[in-house]
Amino acid sequence: MNPYQYIRPLLFHLDPESAHEKILALLARMPIFMPRSSGGTPVELMGLTFPNRLGLAAGLDKNGVAVPAFDRAGFGFIEVGTVTPRPQPGNPRPRLFRLPEHEAIINRMGFNNLGIDALTARLAATPKPRALLGINLGKNKDTPNEAALDDYRIGLQKAWAHADYLAINISSPNTAGLRDLQHGAALRDLLAGIKAEQQRLADETARRVPIVVKIAPDLDDVALHATLDTIAEANMDGIIATNTTLDKSAVASHRYGGEQGGLSGAPLTAASTAIVKKIRAHLPQMALIAAGGVMRAADMQAKLDAGADLVQIYSGLIYHGPQLVRDCLRHLDQV
Repeated sequence: MNPYQYIRPLLFHLDPESAHEKILALLARMPIFMPRSSGGTPVELMGLTFPNRLGLAAGLDKNGVAVPAFDRAGFGFIEVGTVTPRPQPGNPRPRLFRLPEHEAIINRMGFNNLGIDALTARLAATPKPRALLGINLGKNKDTPNEAALDDYRIGLQKAWAHADYLAINISSPNTAGLRDLQHGAALRDLLAGIKAEQQRLADETARRVPIVVKIAPDLDDVALHATLDTIAEANMDGIIATNTTLDKSAVASHRYGGEQGGLSGAPLTAASTAIVKKIRAHLPQMALIAAGGVMRAADMQAKLDAGADLVQIYSGLIYHGPQLVRDCLRHLDQV
């Protein structure tokens, strides 16, 4: 029995963002409300030992308020953020939409967060989780792309001591122009600067923190291969594939199908898995974290079969609750 099936109708009567905030606040105050799960076997990747292959994707806990609760859930790694150097409110509400008939979500949140200083202060005051901790870094909305490296450097410097790995988000569709950083000289110069800062911080602290790059699912094959080559040439440690998609053709008939923002959930499952397969074929040795449309354990396994080393979930939790984590961990124990 999945108790979440009785709670979900109550949550779905609330505005999506209000429901999100209430659940996070509850989990922050009382982590015990998250059912405890465990499972899976350790995985060595990027010089780290992940307790298992299942992780929480960035975006659900932007400010790191409920890390102990998600640690109870049994995740092998928890990614907080996206966080920016300075606090910002994000885009105007409403900016989050459920499409239950499609098990989908559209969001145009716009990196709403309390800023890197608030996040790191909270993490410093939080007991270290069993799960590994990733921090997803973005740039402020009012920082021009030409100065984006400055924002990512600040993120690296301030997050370094608190993260097991860092993720560079250049693929959110909800910050104007951000996805332009995935291409050409802009990407090459950005990653060169990030790599140099990674090396400087590693030398200064005698501690190496891997850095992964999160990419969009909307790249055609030519653009994808060019982006992958640039990531590999910059000696990044890994890739997260993928962010949300701008292709809403699968939900065009829904009342919210025309809303601006990125689409996640079941309509993204096949497309994100196809991207994972292409990345693995192009970069056989690159550490690869898959995300996008994991709604059941079989979706996780499909991404592993496509070549992913690790898999993250988010929208699936909204529709299936902690039972999805248990199902995925149980599956990992059986394969």
